[in-house]
Amino acid sequence: MDLSVKLGKLKLKNPVTVASGTFGYAEEFKDLVKLSDLGAIITKTITKEPRLGNAMPRLAETSSGMLNAIGLQNEGLDNFLKVKLPKLKKIGTKIIVSVSANSSDEFIYCVNKLEDAGVEAIELNLSCPNIKYAKLNKTDKTKARIFAQVAGDTYTLVNTVAKKTNTVLIAKLSPNVTDITEIAIAAESAGADVLSLVNTFSAMAIDINTCRPCLANVSGGLSGPAIKPIAVKMTYDVATAVNIPIIGMGGIMNADDAIEFMIAGATAISVGTANFVNPGVSMQVIEGIRNYCKKKKIKKINTLIGLFKV
Repeated sequence: MDLSVKLGKLKLKNPVTVASGTFGYAEEFKDLVKLSDLGAIITKTITKEPRLGNAMPRLAETSSGMLNAIGLQNEGLDNFLKVKLPKLKKIGTKIIVSVSANSSDEFIYCVNKLEDAGVEAIELNLSCPNIKYAKLNKTDKTKARIFAQVAGDTYTLVNTVAKKTNTVLIAKLSPNVTDITEIAIAAESAGADVLSLVNTFSAMAIDINTCRPCLANVSGGLSGPAIKPIAVKMTYDVATAVNIPIIGMGGIMNADDAIEFMIAGATAISVGTANFVNPGVSMQVIEGIRNYCKKKKIKKINTLIGLFKV
């Protein structure tokens, strides 16, 4: 049975990855998960300079998911290259580094440093809903928006970075848009090798006793089972609109969820919020996919991708 998949030039031993921001830098899970069995580890998003993140409280449980407004807390690029990357390289699986920045120059700086350090694939986090963004076009009179909410901004950023690197570039898209296929097409046209979707949905919760927000940031990103049906549809919509691989995510709690995303058109999947509930869930997803393929007499996992029938 062949569970391997390809994300551009990057070949994974299986389609199961762990989503950025939900698995730290893998160090926290080394005693709970056989890390080398994962298809890939997508690191917590890093930025050029260290970030403290947003004020607390910045996590809130919902009836069918979780709200977070962490704000990309991290120790910065230099610390990642010196301390974290050497450990990640020893794991024995593919490492995808997630990066965020406020300008194309910052993105290029981070991507080039990571490429020089031997990183094979980089996820451009264009869609975090919990940070403040700068305008790419200073003459634009509208409010600064998430880069992945504007097709033109998505194209500009991805295209500028793509011209300066040979690494596999993954554009992480936002669900907080009118038409995600428009953004996906822009990213593909700009030179993205892979698309990652979806990031969290902008949402909020109110403490009815204090009449105040549950998050200090007021709003945050909703993840977990509540968003899965929407994420599956967005994956299907994008898969029918582009010709590059997709990493599908959003509420994957078990192998059945992961298989559903692949049938919808995802080449690989990312387990996110489920890691907080069950640290070993990614291993169960891999085994569940293997058992499904055995039951269905599927010899190559690639035959499952986009098998959806109307």
